Amino acid sequence: MSVFEAWFATRSIRFRIRALKAGLRDARAELAAIRRHLRPGDIACDIGANKGSFIYWLSRWVGHGRVVAFEPQPDLARDLANTCRAIGLGNVTVEAKAVYSHSGRHDLFLPEGHQPGASLMREAVAAESVATVSVPLVTLDEYFDPGDNIALLKIDVEGAELGVFKGAERILRQHAPLLVFECENRHLAPGNVRDVFCYLEGLGYRGSFISGGQVLPLAQFDAAVHQRQQGEWFWKQPDYCNNFIFRVPPGARATKQS
Repeated sequence: MSVFEAWFATRSIRFRIRALKAGLRDARAELAAIRRHLRPGDIACDIGANKGSFIYWLSRWVGHGRVVAFEPQPDLARDLANTCRAIGLGNVTVEAKAVYSHSGRHDLFLPEGHQPGASLMREAVAAESVATVSVPLVTLDEYFDPGDNIALLKIDVEGAELGVFKGAERILRQHAPLLVFECENRHLAPGNVRDVFCYLEGLGYRGSFISGGQVLPLAQFDAAVHQRQQGEWFWKQPDYCNNFIFRVPPGARATKQS
């Protein structure tokens, strides 16, 4: 297939459309924060990349740096790698692996017919009909060398957020990357989002959340209000908030987690 044919193939067109929707509508605030933070030469991680809505932008913004996309669903990872290669995103590496607090293998639970809802945590998948696939696990601290300049962790892992962060504690302390992640009480029972927030705050991070396209201080976040679980499709309500941005303030130094 020629470059022209690859660029206008249905799969690559859909990939760019998803990127445009993310940048102009669905993740505008998150991508704006990422754009301000990234510099050419940085390494950006997309953890739970799914179909790659963020990857096109990350690839452009890191320039001669690297984007490492982790997507444990084998078919999605394969399609994503093929698309990136076809349209010339040579600084993108796609890893068909899940990121967690330890390496090894683990069952990935997939609600049938709903690929974005896949999770390492069975309790995070509400669907009655669930398929499982054994996937490799990796920690970010093991995957990356200490000298790698990790500037961004974008995370969408359906309840495994704390595991991802614990497996990246060296990186969080050493490089203080910007963190852009989804986090929801409905995926974390018997824990809750505050467990994740407290862990990051113990490492010197301070948070904000996205509400109505605005970035608001985390002090204004109330899960009882912003993640109210009422109605059959409560997570699709316009006032439901599950996107967070955490950063280490300039001049601050991470403290040791107790």
